Amino acid sequence: MGDIKKAILFINLQKVNAKALADEITEALERKNSEVRSCTFESWSGLETKDEYDIAFSLGGDGTVLYAARAMAPARVPIFPINLGTLGFIAAVPPDAWAAVYDRWAAGRVGCSRRLMLEVRVERRGRTVTQGSCLNDAVISASGIAKVIRLHVESDYMRLGEYRSDGLIVATPTGSTAYSVSAGGPILDPELEAIIINPICPFTLSNRPIVIPAREVLFVEVEAEQRSGVLLTLDGQITEPLEPGDRIYIRQAPYEARLIASDRSMFYKALRTKLSWSGGPNA
Repeated sequence: MGDIKKAILFINLQKVNAKALADEITEALERKNSEVRSCTFESWSGLETKDEYDIAFSLGGDGTVLYAARAMAPARVPIFPINLGTLGFIAAVPPDAWAAVYDRWAAGRVGCSRRLMLEVRVERRGRTVTQGSCLNDAVISASGIAKVIRLHVESDYMRLGEYRSDGLIVATPTGSTAYSVSAGGPILDPELEAIIINPICPFTLSNRPIVIPAREVLFVEVEAEQRSGVLLTLDGQITEPLEPGDRIYIRQAPYEARLIASDRSMFYKALRTKLSWSGGPNA
């Protein structure tokens, strides 16, 4: 991998020992002549030149990885996801093993898992009013409790029709194990290139989750006569209010999240552990 000239640490200070581990990583990298910067969710301004970083460390749980991915993936900066929470589907590196994994990655013996991300743009009366990206999912839902919303959904290849439901989840394969699976969606291999369209508590039981190729562009329109409030939420962390008639464009991002040491084997290990899967005896 060559020398790491500049690194950034995204730290979730709500996690026990996060600050102590950040200090340990900073000291270790600086001994190797790397410049290190630390930030939290609140202190990251997004104004920095992202492509000047060689690596981004995520110190927290899966939520911290999602935040780091949205910040750094557009600049193709690889993310080193250290898990300071319970066993996560994305954050895979144990804190006591970070140095060994880092050295193996720097020597080219550990690869990156490349994960599809989504670009989301909201158009209102012909003008773009907001745009962003997500690694897990984009969710369009009612802003109140138990309010059915009406959405028109189609892609550039097909018309899926009108959805009357509590909302709609558009998830990546990485996000298939998040909100989508709780709403009855399928679990996808994290390195597939596909998009899940999953209605939340649909009024019509025949509305089922569907998986489409990632190359398709998805269009979701909030019905013009919609009365209850509607929200767009990205990765469960960014929320934007929508208005009747708004048109949401969702497509595969032109970049991927590069997650160090979070390969498919770690994903399936997390699946077996979290879902209590049991198999037959090893051959």
